[in-house]
Amino acid sequence: MIKPLSEALAERGYDTLTAVQQAVTAPELHAADLLVSAQTGSGKTVGFGLAIAPTLLDDSERLDRAETPLALVVAPTRELAFQVMRELGWLYAKAGARVVSCVGGMDMRDERRALERGAHIVVGTPGRLRDHIQRGSLDMTGLRAIVLDEADEMLDLGFREDLEFMLGEAPAERRTLMFSATVPPAIATLAKQYQREAVRVTTTTGGSQHADITYQAMQVAQADAENAIINVLRFHEAQNAIVFANTRMAVSRLTARFANRGFAVVSLSGELSQTERTHALQAMRDGRARVCVATDVAARGIDLPNLDLVIHADLPSNPETLLHRSGRTGRAGRKGVSALIVPPKSAKKAQRLLKTAKINAEWMSAPSADDVLRRDEERLLSDPVWSEEISEEQRAFAAQLVDRYDAERIAAAYLAFYRSRHSAPEELSAADLPAAPKERQAFGPSTWFTLSVGRADGAEPRWLLPLLCRAGGLDKTSIGAIRVQPKETYVEIAQANAADLIAALGPDGEIEDGVILRQMDRAPDIKPSRPAERRGGKPGADKPRRIMPHSAGPKRKPKEAGKPSRAGSDTKEATYARKSGRPSAKPGAGRFDATEGTKRKPRKPEAKAFRGGGDEPPRRKKR
Repeated sequence: MIKPLSEALAERGYDTLTAVQQAVTAPELHAADLLVSAQTGSGKTVGFGLAIAPTLLDDSERLDRAETPLALVVAPTRELAFQVMRELGWLYAKAGARVVSCVGGMDMRDERRALERGAHIVVGTPGRLRDHIQRGSLDMTGLRAIVLDEADEMLDLGFREDLEFMLGEAPAERRTLMFSATVPPAIATLAKQYQREAVRVTTTTGGSQHADITYQAMQVAQADAENAIINVLRFHEAQNAIVFANTRMAVSRLTARFANRGFAVVSLSGELSQTERTHALQAMRDGRARVCVATDVAARGIDLPNLDLVIHADLPSNPETLLHRSGRTGRAGRKGVSALIVPPKSAKKAQRLLKTAKINAEWMSAPSADDVLRRDEERLLSDPVWSEEISEEQRAFAAQLVDRYDAERIAAAYLAFYRSRHSAPEELSAADLPAAPKERQAFGPSTWFTLSVGRADGAEPRWLLPLLCRAGGLDKTSIGAIRVQPKETYVEIAQANAADLIAALGPDGEIEDGVILRQMDRAPDIKPSRPAERRGGKPGADKPRRIMPHSAGPKRKPKEAGKPSRAGSDTKEATYARKSGRPSAKPGAGRFDATEGTKRKPRKPEAKAFRGGGDEPPRRKKR
């Protein structure tokens, strides 16, 4: 590793590199284009900073005077661009690098002047960088490396055209490094088009997603969703927490609710200006705020230190968003909690998200008011204040308290004072909580039986199941698959209960009303059902329907003159007369205007003569 960068890492306390940092700094990859997929929070920024160092510094330890940029780093959001700028700033400080940012929402004139003074590394967002290139203020002729950070997010945000423009304007001999949490087909296509034999580097496999994050799926009643979020915030009392919602309206509502309950809260949504966003994030970093309510797009790329808790007030739309949200915590070896608020109607969606993302979450109830109060007591008893040295002033005041009140009164007052500084927890409903979704277990050893009724007899599993339970004294867990066929039904019975069922029915095997049960020698060979069967069609719906070609259909007989098209049908004039109450027209007397209800006269021949260039048109009478 180059000496100035290794010294900077040592000063920052980097004893060992992360997996992605070790992978991209391998000696054999110093000149290669890279397509890297790594989890959020795995140290990608420092990783690509180290990866491009040999390209920028060559064999020297310091960079020459800043002129045209040597490296261009593209990030999806302003916050991520500023974060990358800070990271590369300290990493390349000893190498004499000058890092400049170009992001939307900032003064473009200041950025142009900074570029004119010279820069080694330019970090920016796609739209603003393209604007500088088109205006001629960003010279890319000396570019040696381009880094696309969070490339998948940039495509999701609609920056594909901007990225293709910049990659097309850059020198052909530059290195191109793409870093992405996932590699969808769009990223693979972009890499194939603009990279030269890119080396694929993957560090997301071989372990669970975000091993330092504890996932919790909290079941709540529908009306208690927001109350549960308040209790989760109170239960953990995290130094920094972020609550994700799907809409701006939900962000505004939750922010107002939390502020009314005494939480130090800020919000992030698309309706905020860049100045407001910057102030909100700074409040989180310096401790003036502890809860941030945000939408997915507004929170992309932000890195909050000491973020210990992520709450999904609304479930994300896909597993990738779930991982991106949760990746805000559990960074750099710190532990974090990702809590999903799951009302009854969202239980199946939550299970699908967790399964697709390959996450093992703990299904649990949200903290109750008693749980929060007990947690407060635990925090109070373990507070470091108990082991601190007592000053003389404190000792004198403590003596006054002991003289005036007994120990129990003093302790109770201290507890009440401690609780008064925190929001009171909410009472949650204990009724109608959804059961935790369970994976379908294998039925186990079984014996197959056949019933003498099928679809033609109206057989359905919903009435066959209780019928079997009553007749054989079985529990529904002892009955497996029920496959209704056109003339019979196959039933799977647990092997342990098969003998009891046979004994209960006797030798004739009759259940009731002529329904006969017979044991089968082996499992039936059931063919895939037709669409009509899967939809629960009527008896006989499995028969193929004969479809006749148009030419083979019956021919219509020609209509006889003066005869209605069908029995009892009216002519147009008769229909009008019947509906309007007016007398019908006589044959040849003109036709009726349906809008006016009056008879319109036929067009006069003079009008036709005029169109052909003949006589003058007839004059209209004045009304």
